[in-house]
Amino acid sequence: MEAAAAVATAPSVRRSRATALGPVALVVAGGLSVQFGSALAVLIMPRTGALGVVTLRLAVAAVVMLLVCRPSVRGYTRRDWGTIVVFGVAMAGMNGLFYQAGDRIPLGAAVTLEVLGPLALSVFGSRQWSSVLWAGLALAGVALLGAAGFGGLDPVGAAFALSAGACWAAYIVFSAKTGRRFPQVDGLALAMAVAALLSLPLGVMEAGSKLLDPVTLGLGAAVALMSSVLPYTLELIALRRMPAPTFAVLMSLEPAIAAGAGFLILHQALSLVDALAIALVIGASVGAVRSQTRRALPQK
Repeated sequence: MEAAAAVATAPSVRRSRATALGPVALVVAGGLSVQFGSALAVLIMPRTGALGVVTLRLAVAAVVMLLVCRPSVRGYTRRDWGTIVVFGVAMAGMNGLFYQAGDRIPLGAAVTLEVLGPLALSVFGSRQWSSVLWAGLALAGVALLGAAGFGGLDPVGAAFALSAGACWAAYIVFSAKTGRRFPQVDGLALAMAVAALLSLPLGVMEAGSKLLDPVTLGLGAAVALMSSVLPYTLELIALRRMPAPTFAVLMSLEPAIAAGAGFLILHQALSLVDALAIALVIGASVGAVRSQTRRALPQK
């Protein structure tokens, strides 16, 4: 009887494990997309400046999302629209501040400082001691990853990166709220339109007619798809099935992914210390994922 019960239970356990790991795969895919898109954006900055890149990224992404989703604007409360506006402001701030940082300090250091926002969210927002442990381990890896290069950083660039991290934490919170209040990805499309409208005047002031250059537009469209449309959609879907603190711990993978993107696209070499730091960050993320998977599995 026990053997038969075990055989009958095995498929449900495998389904539960797959269900728990599904959102994790979405987060990792989104991280790969956004960091390789950010590396491509660094190559565009000499053409348009940091604010010009942000404007191209958000404007193209907003147009694509609105055309594909065709979100309804009827039937929502004032609180729903307030959530959209705050989500859009967080998105615009996260992008604008990060690219200002990326224009002044190396990409890896910028992402390392920025990810402190999600890590803080994971610590303060979690009710599980294990999440605090994994966040602490990820923080150690993040600190080690940036230790070699932080001494000579432009303080203004570092301040921009830390501010982008605060906006990133707000983005995580309001992305989850938007996913609960709006169907499919309608809320994301509307919030992205808000972010694009906020960034457009700044981008036009900095880049002007350079934004209309065909090559720049093409590169900007690629950045928009890689760094906004695809990852934001995957993250919003993942946050419907994953606690925000767990999601925030997984964001500690971003410096490791950024280091890989920097190596492959920007030809930035990795040191032994960098590799050790990345191993710590990945270990913390794996631990967080395993903890989430165990909580999702059916109890005997």
